[in-house]
Parts: sequence; C-alpha cells; structure tokens
Amino acid sequence: MAPREDAESGVDVHRWDPGAFIEHTRSFEFWFGAVGGYLEGSTYGRRDETPEVAFEAAERDRLITVLCNYCVGETIALEGAGALIAAAPDRASKIFLSTQTVDEGRHLEVLVHRLLELGVTDPEVEIESRTMPKLQLFRERHWELVRRGDWDAALFAQNVILEEMEFSVFRRHAELADPRTRELLLGIVKDERRHIGFGESELGRRLQQDPSVAPRLAEVRAELDPLVLDCFRETLAEVSGAESEVEDLASTYLAAVGRLGFA
Repeated sequence: MAPREDAESGVDVHRWDPGAFIEHTRSFEFWFGAVGGYLEGSTYGRRDETPEVAFEAAERDRLITVLCNYCVGETIALEGAGALIAAAPDRASKIFLSTQTVDEGRHLEVLVHRLLELGVTDPEVEIESRTMPKLQLFRERHWELVRRGDWDAALFAQNVILEEMEFSVFRRHAELADPRTRELLLGIVKDERRHIGFGESELGRRLQQDPSVAPRLAEVRAELDPLVLDCFRETLAEVSGAESEVEDLASTYLAAVGRLGFA
C-alpha cells in the first residue's frame, strides 16, 4: 500500500514496516524533504525581512556568550557525526550520519553568522574565550569515545545527551529571544528532533539485541550528566534568570534522556 502524503516529508513513513521505515528516515531523500520545508527562502537560517533589535550592551554580551557556547556544542556534534561514520554498523546509519554532519555544519555556520551580526569581529577568539569549562570537558570526553570507535557510548553521548540538552535549551531560548535569534534557533531545533530520534531508535534496538549494553550507557550517563546539567543551568541562567524554570527544564531533560530505560 502506498503511504499517504504529509506536509513535511511527502510520505507517511509510519505506515511502513520497520525495515522500510528505518531505511527511508535515514536517507538523503527524507532529509531533503525535511530541511527543504523550512530552509526555503531563508538566508543563514532566517528570512531576510526578519527585523533586528537594538540591544543594551549587557544584554548583547550575554547573548554573545550563550551563542559562543552553542557554537561549541554544534562543533562537538559536527566532529562526532563525521568521525562516527566509520564506526556505524550499517549503511543506513552511515548515510544518516552524513546528513547529520551537514546539519551540524550548517548550524555552526548560522550561529557564527549571528555573532558577526552582533558585532563580533573574531568569532574564533570569542568562542574560545567564552567556552564554559564543563562544556570543554564534555567535548574532550566525547571525543575519547569517538576516537575509540565506541559506537554505543559515543552515539549516546552525542545524539541523546548532547542533543537533548540543546533541544531543551534552544526551544526555551527561542521563546525569549529576539526575532533573528529565535528564527535560527527554531530551525536548528527541527534538526535536533531528527537527530535525537535516530539516537534513541538506534540505541533502543541495540539494547533489545544486547541488554549488556545498558550498564555501559548508564556509566557514560553518570559521568556526563553532571557536566551537561552544569552547562544547562549556566546557559539557561543567562537566557532567563529564573532558577525555578531552570530546574524544571533540567528535570525535563533528565526524563528525556532516561527514556531508554536505565538510571
């Protein structure tokens, strides 16, 4: 039976058998349809007519700091997605990671362009000087997993832990952000949802096939969660300043990461 058409991808993949579903949703064909729906007519992640606002100096500086750290997060995912292609266990996963690599490169590009719009003359210097220490530690630990070809642990760190943090933070920041920043963040969030879905489905299948994977992922989570939560709280404090809201969103993140079923 031919699948129904829908607005985003042109097909209702949920009516396919699991093998066809995985094959299609990890394909370039699906990726083209997904990103084409919200990138058409945009330049560096936003429409040309989206207005700029006047920032007070302190507000502008806080935004630059937050965006610099977003750049580091996207760089972690960019480097990881590209390097993990060699470790991916099957062709469909390799193809998906190639689409994710492009996504992450584009995210980094639009964030750097936003820094330039805000008056940053040397983004590389600003990003390096403003990176949160805990985020740098996460980057180093994640790269160790990638370098070793530890598929399960590296994918978990990247497409579940890191992407869930970014998804939660970017969505909340978009609600409070100026129009240009909001528009590019909402575009990034649409990609993050797809990346998270890949990580959760791939690791969910791996856990069903080999339950012994669970203790390894629990170990990685125990090490990386504190780093992520510190970054989470520090970033959201810059964005909203409401401690209760920060804790609520942190709880949402923890519940999302815990969906795979281990503490």
